[in-house]
Amino acid sequence: MSNTSLKPADIMPSLVVSDVDENKVDLVDRVSDSPWKMIVVYRGQHCPKCTAQLNELAKVHKDFKDAGVEVVAVSGDSHEQLNKHLEKIDINFPIYYGLTIEQMTDLGLHISEPRSDAETDHPFAEPGIFVLNEKNQLQMVDISNSPFVRPDLEQLLGGIKFSRENDYPIRGTFIK
Repeated sequence: MSNTSLKPADIMPSLVVSDVDENKVDLVDRVSDSPWKMIVVYRGQHCPKCTAQLNELAKVHKDFKDAGVEVVAVSGDSHEQLNKHLEKIDINFPIYYGLTIEQMTDLGLHISEPRSDAETDHPFAEPGIFVLNEKNQLQMVDISNSPFVRPDLEQLLGGIKFSRENDYPIRGTFIK
């Protein structure tokens, strides 16, 4: 990946992380026949807002799948931290760990340091959502610097459906 963060319409580069079984996985690859993909970056197991978001996403996962969108989630947590988090979430989509600081930076994510050792033991990405179209272009992106700012999932789903059904162009591509 380059030193510059992604922009709308860019092709999402390879993003290799690990699955629950410690296998290396490229998040850009599809594991279903869904033409679009949504990558949800969450802060980590220490974040109650992330736990709530992941559980809420599980409730609407079928709606995203029916709309042709494969959903995955990832954080910078360790394998041990992911396993601990799995005890608090009930999800029906793949979840991954091991997002590196370099990957976070390349994605344009905001990165925070833990406030204390009780929070976590490593810098972590603030929330982000990356929606890739069938060409792996960044169709939609939402990046936050705070755990309290996240898109409404139903509204996001509606926007994805509208974009797919109407061949809506990728927005935010103007360069001065």
